[in-house]
Amino acid sequence: MNSKGIAPQTPIGAAPEEAERFLAAHPEIAGIDLVLTDPGGVMRGKNIRREELLAIYRHGRYMPGSILSLDITGEDVEETNLVWVDGDADRLCHPVPGTLLPAPWRTEEPTAQVLLTMHELDGRPYHADPRHVLERVVKRFTDQGLTPVMAVELEFYLLDPTPGPDGRPRPALLPGSGQRPRHIEVYDVNILGEMWPVFAEIHACAKAQGLPAQTVIHEYSPGQWEITLHHRADAMRAVDEGLMFKRLIRGVAAKHGMQACFMAKPFAGRAGSGMHIHLSLADKDGNNLFADGDKPEGSALLRHTIGGMAETMADAMLVYAPNANSYRRFRRTSYAPVAPTWGINNRSVGLRIPAGPGFSRHIEHRPSGADANPYLAVAMALAGAHYGIERKIDPGPPITGNGYEQAKPGALPQHWPHAIERAERSAFLKEYLGKDFFEVFLAIKRAELDRFMAEVTELDYQWYLRTT
Repeated sequence: MNSKGIAPQTPIGAAPEEAERFLAAHPEIAGIDLVLTDPGGVMRGKNIRREELLAIYRHGRYMPGSILSLDITGEDVEETNLVWVDGDADRLCHPVPGTLLPAPWRTEEPTAQVLLTMHELDGRPYHADPRHVLERVVKRFTDQGLTPVMAVELEFYLLDPTPGPDGRPRPALLPGSGQRPRHIEVYDVNILGEMWPVFAEIHACAKAQGLPAQTVIHEYSPGQWEITLHHRADAMRAVDEGLMFKRLIRGVAAKHGMQACFMAKPFAGRAGSGMHIHLSLADKDGNNLFADGDKPEGSALLRHTIGGMAETMADAMLVYAPNANSYRRFRRTSYAPVAPTWGINNRSVGLRIPAGPGFSRHIEHRPSGADANPYLAVAMALAGAHYGIERKIDPGPPITGNGYEQAKPGALPQHWPHAIERAERSAFLKEYLGKDFFEVFLAIKRAELDRFMAEVTELDYQWYLRTT
């Protein structure tokens, strides 16, 4: 409907036939989770009954626009002007095509899920929806005949939902042995085998949802894991899959009595969790434009992409590292980047060209934490690529050897307040996020910073209660 309550004539979102086919194929489904991702990356929504689904595909579902004003704790941020300025008015949400899928881990009742996007009543994209930000950035490439080919790669911890004796989180018990992992044991296949009941179900649920889950590894910390998703020649689909996979991992972990944790840095002195973005660009015939024969440095287009990503990384750190905890991840020799450097087959840099044959040439974008909103993180990585390609930015020579030793101090914001201040001054963010979303996102982050700094923490008491 438009501002006068008139329904738009152009259909938005998935076609009703998609829902009709799904319901016919899944007579057991009783409920459907409607999932909308807010600017902080939190998946919010509601559960509907089976008989309500078709109406949503035909007409949309009203939901308050203020859902996209919330901070990380779910509290309204009135400074976004999305709450009381318009009386907390409803907008219309529409299903994302291809995301109506079973949620097999929901064994208490046969359940499905579908992703939503939010629109104004006249059909215009709602400016505070982060999925629309990514859609606009992707369009800049497709308008030029370029196709982003990409995948989202997530690191995470599997934790015991019951804290340890010290009140802190701890790794979950391994189902195979009943033991709690204590050592790093990176790439250990025995520990992987002991956790396999969980990963077998993750793979089975991913198959049921059509998610291209592949390799599983034990990462560089007790209880830390990584599962790769195969790349897609459809950036929107690839990021939708990243969101759905994150929710799937959480659901399966909970079913097994575990908590999946995507905090950037849940343990001091242990590895943080990143979200690596793998990207190449293809032409209309599917040719990889980053390849230049078997040259490991790739094509000029690849280097211009790296140049733009590197030049804009500091401005975009608030997107890649959106929370106070995010900045605990960036430490030297931590496998998290501390500068906008690039290198070939080198994990000590922020932008890595992995080893492989020429046809596979791509960039691994490494600054984003697992706590980042995938829609926004990918949008800004692509925006940096577009920025560099348009300006033909030369990134300079690649780093060789230890990139941590060659990193320029202060090349990236070191702490959350610094990232907010840098973002506030950024013409790049304003252009590629869009002015209206830019203002909403900054308002939320300023409010979160204010609320976070007002809290008195356990460390305050440990350091200052008896000493000041």
